[in-house]
Amino acid sequence: MSYRFDDLTAACHDDWRAYIEHDFVRQLGSATLSEDAFRHYLKQDYLFLIHFARAYALAAYKSPSLSDLRHAFEGMRAIVDVELDLHVGFCRQWGISEEELAQLPEAKATLAYTRYVLDTGNRGDLLDLHVALAPCMVGYGEIANWLNAHPATRRGGDNPFDAWIAMYEGEAFQAAMRAEIDWLDARLADASPARFAELTRIFRDATRLEIDFWQMGLDLAD
Repeated sequence: MSYRFDDLTAACHDDWRAYIEHDFVRQLGSATLSEDAFRHYLKQDYLFLIHFARAYALAAYKSPSLSDLRHAFEGMRAIVDVELDLHVGFCRQWGISEEELAQLPEAKATLAYTRYVLDTGNRGDLLDLHVALAPCMVGYGEIANWLNAHPATRRGGDNPFDAWIAMYEGEAFQAAMRAEIDWLDARLADASPARFAELTRIFRDATRLEIDFWQMGLDLAD
Protein backbone atom coordinates (compact mmCIF):
# COMPACT_ATOMS: atom_id res chain seq x y z
CA MET A 1 0.00 0.00 0.00
CA SER A 2 1.22 3.49 -0.85
CA TYR A 3 0.39 6.10 1.79
CA ARG A 4 -0.27 9.83 1.40
CA PHE A 5 -0.79 12.76 3.73
CA ASP A 6 -4.56 12.37 3.36
CA ASP A 7 -4.20 8.95 4.98
CA LEU A 8 -2.81 10.61 8.11
CA THR A 9 -5.76 12.97 8.38
CA ALA A 10 -8.17 10.10 7.71
CA ALA A 11 -6.56 7.96 10.42
CA CYS A 12 -6.90 10.88 12.87
CA HIS A 13 -10.21 12.13 11.49
CA ASP A 14 -11.95 13.11 14.73
CA ASP A 15 -8.94 14.93 16.18
CA TRP A 16 -8.17 16.61 12.85
CA ARG A 17 -11.73 17.93 12.47
CA ALA A 18 -11.77 19.04 16.14
CA TYR A 19 -8.65 21.07 15.37
CA ILE A 20 -9.74 22.52 12.01
CA GLU A 21 -13.26 23.34 13.27
CA HIS A 22 -12.40 24.35 16.84
CA ASP A 23 -14.58 26.93 18.59
CA PHE A 24 -11.67 29.39 18.51
CA VAL A 25 -11.57 29.07 14.71
CA ARG A 26 -15.35 29.30 14.36
CA GLN A 27 -15.54 32.41 16.53
CA LEU A 28 -12.64 34.00 14.67
CA GLY A 29 -14.46 33.44 11.38
CA SER A 30 -17.81 34.73 12.63
CA ALA A 31 -16.20 37.79 14.30
CA THR A 32 -17.51 36.71 17.72
CA LEU A 33 -14.13 35.84 19.25
CA SER A 34 -13.12 37.90 22.28
CA GLU A 35 -10.42 40.40 21.34
CA ASP A 36 -8.58 39.54 24.57
CA ALA A 37 -8.58 35.88 23.52
CA PHE A 38 -7.15 36.82 20.14
CA ARG A 39 -4.44 39.00 21.69
CA HIS A 40 -3.46 36.17 24.03
CA TYR A 41 -3.23 33.81 21.06
CA LEU A 42 -1.16 36.32 19.06
CA LYS A 43 1.36 36.69 21.86
CA GLN A 44 1.84 32.97 22.28
CA ASP A 45 1.93 32.41 18.52
CA TYR A 46 4.96 34.71 18.35
CA LEU A 47 6.83 32.37 20.71
CA PHE A 48 5.44 29.40 18.78
CA LEU A 49 6.93 30.71 15.52
CA ILE A 50 10.37 31.17 17.06
CA HIS A 51 10.44 27.53 18.11
CA PHE A 52 9.18 26.44 14.71
CA ALA A 53 12.09 28.28 13.11
CA ARG A 54 14.33 26.23 15.42
CA ALA A 55 12.53 23.09 14.26
CA TYR A 56 13.34 23.91 10.64
CA ALA A 57 16.96 24.47 11.63
CA LEU A 58 16.85 20.97 13.13
CA ALA A 59 15.31 19.74 9.88
CA ALA A 60 18.28 21.20 8.01
CA TYR A 61 20.66 19.33 10.32
CA LYS A 62 18.69 16.11 9.80
CA SER A 63 18.54 16.50 5.99
CA PRO A 64 20.23 13.61 4.13
CA SER A 65 20.12 15.30 0.72
CA LEU A 66 20.65 18.71 -0.80
CA SER A 67 16.99 18.93 -1.82
CA ASP A 68 15.90 18.23 1.77
CA LEU A 69 18.40 20.80 3.03
CA ARG A 70 17.00 23.41 0.64
CA HIS A 71 13.44 22.56 1.71
CA ALA A 72 14.36 23.06 5.37
CA PHE A 73 16.22 26.28 4.62
CA GLU A 74 13.27 27.73 2.73
CA GLY A 75 10.95 26.82 5.62
CA MET A 76 13.16 28.50 8.18
CA ARG A 77 13.70 31.55 5.98
CA ALA A 78 9.95 31.91 5.42
CA ILE A 79 9.39 32.00 9.18
CA VAL A 80 12.32 34.25 10.11
CA ASP A 81 12.28 36.68 7.18
CA VAL A 82 8.56 36.77 6.34
CA GLU A 83 6.13 35.29 8.84
CA LEU A 84 7.74 36.66 12.01
CA ASP A 85 7.97 40.16 10.52
CA LEU A 86 4.32 39.96 9.46
CA HIS A 87 3.38 38.66 12.89
CA VAL A 88 5.20 41.46 14.72
CA GLY A 89 3.45 44.01 12.51
CA PHE A 90 0.13 42.29 13.08
CA CYS A 91 0.69 42.33 16.85
CA ARG A 92 1.52 46.04 16.67
CA GLN A 93 -1.88 46.67 15.06
CA TRP A 94 -3.43 44.95 18.09
CA GLY A 95 -1.53 47.09 20.58
CA ILE A 96 1.20 44.54 21.35
CA SER A 97 4.71 45.97 21.09
CA GLU A 98 7.82 44.06 20.05
CA GLU A 99 9.28 44.86 23.46
CA GLU A 100 6.30 43.16 25.13
CA LEU A 101 6.67 40.13 22.85
CA ALA A 102 10.33 39.79 23.82
CA GLN A 103 9.41 39.56 27.53
CA LEU A 104 6.56 37.06 27.24
CA PRO A 105 6.46 33.91 29.38
CA GLU A 106 5.47 30.77 27.52
CA ALA A 107 2.05 29.32 28.25
CA LYS A 108 1.87 25.62 29.06
CA ALA A 109 0.19 24.86 25.73
CA THR A 110 3.01 26.62 23.87
CA LEU A 111 5.64 24.71 25.80
CA ALA A 112 3.85 21.41 25.24
CA TYR A 113 3.52 21.58 21.47
CA THR A 114 6.79 23.26 20.55
CA ARG A 115 8.86 20.99 22.79
CA TYR A 116 6.99 17.95 21.48
CA VAL A 117 7.96 18.91 17.94
CA LEU A 118 11.61 19.48 18.85
CA ASP A 119 11.80 16.31 20.95
CA THR A 120 10.21 14.27 18.15
CA GLY A 121 12.73 15.67 15.69
CA ASN A 122 15.66 14.99 17.99
CA ARG A 123 14.60 11.41 18.71
CA GLY A 124 13.40 10.51 15.24
CA ASP A 125 14.28 11.17 11.63
CA LEU A 126 13.38 13.94 9.23
CA LEU A 127 9.99 12.44 8.38
CA ASP A 128 9.06 12.20 12.06
CA LEU A 129 9.85 15.90 12.42
CA HIS A 130 7.83 16.96 9.37
CA VAL A 131 4.82 14.92 10.49
CA ALA A 132 4.97 16.66 13.87
CA LEU A 133 5.11 20.04 12.09
CA ALA A 134 2.29 19.22 9.68
CA PRO A 135 -0.70 20.17 11.87
CA CYS A 136 0.60 23.74 11.86
CA MET A 137 2.14 23.94 8.41
CA VAL A 138 -0.76 22.26 6.64
CA GLY A 139 -3.49 22.88 9.19
CA TYR A 140 -3.47 26.68 9.10
CA GLY A 141 -3.91 26.66 5.33
CA GLU A 142 -6.76 24.15 5.60
CA ILE A 143 -8.36 26.23 8.35
CA ALA A 144 -8.36 29.34 6.16
CA ASN A 145 -9.94 27.35 3.32
CA TRP A 146 -12.53 25.82 5.66
CA LEU A 147 -13.43 29.27 7.01
CA ASN A 148 -13.89 30.62 3.50
CA ALA A 149 -16.30 27.78 2.73
CA HIS A 150 -18.27 28.16 5.97
CA PRO A 151 -21.51 30.16 5.70
CA ALA A 152 -21.07 31.83 9.11
CA THR A 153 -17.68 33.32 8.21
CA ARG A 154 -17.66 37.10 7.80
CA ARG A 155 -15.04 38.65 5.56
CA GLY A 156 -13.96 42.24 5.17
CA GLY A 157 -13.95 45.24 7.45
CA ASP A 158 -16.73 44.06 9.75
CA ASN A 159 -14.53 41.20 10.98
CA PRO A 160 -11.54 42.42 13.04
CA PHE A 161 -9.82 39.07 12.43
CA ASP A 162 -10.14 39.19 8.64
CA ALA A 163 -6.42 39.91 8.14
CA TRP A 164 -5.57 36.64 9.92
CA ILE A 165 -7.71 34.66 7.48
CA ALA A 166 -6.23 36.60 4.57
CA MET A 167 -2.68 35.73 5.68
CA TYR A 168 -3.30 31.99 5.55
CA GLU A 169 -5.52 31.94 2.46
CA GLY A 170 -2.86 33.93 0.59
CA GLU A 171 -0.93 32.33 -2.24
CA ALA A 172 2.40 32.42 -0.38
CA PHE A 173 1.14 30.29 2.51
CA GLN A 174 -1.05 28.10 0.31
CA ALA A 175 1.95 27.37 -1.94
CA ALA A 176 4.07 26.48 1.10
CA MET A 177 1.27 24.20 2.33
CA ARG A 178 1.07 22.42 -1.03
CA ALA A 179 4.85 22.02 -1.13
CA GLU A 180 4.80 20.46 2.34
CA ILE A 181 2.02 18.04 1.38
CA ASP A 182 3.95 17.06 -1.77
CA TRP A 183 7.09 16.47 0.34
CA LEU A 184 5.14 14.31 2.79
CA ASP A 185 3.35 12.38 0.02
CA ALA A 186 6.66 11.48 -1.61
CA ARG A 187 8.07 10.04 1.62
CA LEU A 188 4.94 8.45 3.00
CA ALA A 189 4.65 6.45 -0.22
CA ASP A 190 7.57 4.28 0.94
CA ALA A 191 6.32 3.75 4.51
CA SER A 192 5.49 0.26 5.72
CA PRO A 193 2.24 -0.29 7.64
CA ALA A 194 4.21 -0.41 10.91
CA ARG A 195 6.04 2.80 10.06
CA PHE A 196 2.78 4.50 9.07
CA ALA A 197 1.29 3.51 12.44
CA GLU A 198 4.22 5.26 14.19
CA LEU A 199 3.74 8.38 12.08
CA THR A 200 0.01 8.34 12.76
CA ARG A 201 0.69 8.43 16.49
CA ILE A 202 3.00 11.44 16.04
CA PHE A 203 0.46 13.23 13.88
CA ARG A 204 -2.39 12.53 16.30
CA ASP A 205 -0.38 13.74 19.31
CA ALA A 206 0.68 16.91 17.49
CA THR A 207 -2.89 17.60 16.40
CA ARG A 208 -4.16 17.20 19.96
CA LEU A 209 -1.54 19.66 21.14
CA GLU A 210 -2.72 22.12 18.47
CA ILE A 211 -6.27 21.73 19.82
CA ASP A 212 -4.91 22.64 23.26
CA PHE A 213 -3.26 25.72 21.73
CA TRP A 214 -6.62 26.95 20.40
CA GLN A 215 -8.26 26.19 23.75
CA MET A 216 -5.55 28.17 25.52
CA GLY A 217 -6.65 31.20 23.53
CA LEU A 218 -10.28 30.77 24.54
CA ASP A 219 -9.41 30.14 28.19
CA LEU A 220 -6.70 32.85 28.33
CA ALA A 221 -4.66 30.11 30.00
CA ASP A 222 -1.06 30.64 31.12
